[in-house]
Amino acid sequence: MSNDEVGAGVTLSETEADERLLDRLAGFSSEQTGLAVAGFAGFLAVWYVAALFQPTYLLPSPVEVLAAFVVELTAPASLSIPFTGVELPATRLLVKLVQSLYHYVPGLLIGTSLGVFAGVAMGWNTRVDSVFTPVTRLLRPIPPLAWIGFAVIWLGVNHQGATFIVAIGSFWINFYSAYGGVEGVSEDLKEVAATLGVGDDWTMIRKVVIPAASPSIMTGIRTSIGQCWMIVVAAELIVGVGVGYEILNTAQNLAMDVSVAYMLVISIVFLVSDGLFRRVERRVLEWRA
Repeated sequence: MSNDEVGAGVTLSETEADERLLDRLAGFSSEQTGLAVAGFAGFLAVWYVAALFQPTYLLPSPVEVLAAFVVELTAPASLSIPFTGVELPATRLLVKLVQSLYHYVPGLLIGTSLGVFAGVAMGWNTRVDSVFTPVTRLLRPIPPLAWIGFAVIWLGVNHQGATFIVAIGSFWINFYSAYGGVEGVSEDLKEVAATLGVGDDWTMIRKVVIPAASPSIMTGIRTSIGQCWMIVVAAELIVGVGVGYEILNTAQNLAMDVSVAYMLVISIVFLVSDGLFRRVERRVLEWRA
């Protein structure tokens, strides 16, 4: 057995439940599809009927939200490219979405990278764990939005400040997922790898620990993809632009149809990004089959 095979040496009994779950999530049967469509149609029907008895500024109907979505999707606007001074023709909705992505994407990448690195390091090395555990326990209960004041003072009212807030939220999700995954690696697996010649820590981490902990790590990344959109909504109070800011700003002006339309934008973007990541996840974890 090679070292690579050892890295993938999680037994079927340990993963078959996860495999079955992935198989169920991979696609719907015709019956499941029918039930999903019926459930969604029922939700829209209840929403539509409830909206008949409320003014738009309290509860817009699905039709009104769709109309607002179309207006935002087609209204002309200019998209400014950072650091270049170039402006491109776009639509209002696209501009708001790209503005959010300016801090969502780097915040997610920075927080995920640092979180996974710290989680693996502390989960593997007991000395590192002992040194940093008091710090993590002190800082973990502090919500990301509590750092908004520091973000403004340190980085200013700009995309960097919002990126900082998103990165904090992503960091903790990925840190604990990676930490738990590494801690959960079977001692038997590591002993087998050692008997087959895996002697140094770096090789053990790279070829055994990280592959064995990858299901937990991938779950953390997938969770942060969704959770960070929630953080974006509040973080954009710093920059005053983006989808999240538009949700809050239009709600304050009682344009609830527009506010809900931008909520749907976040939902659509999340569904697309989550679907793409699930493809990556299945590819990365296909060794478990």
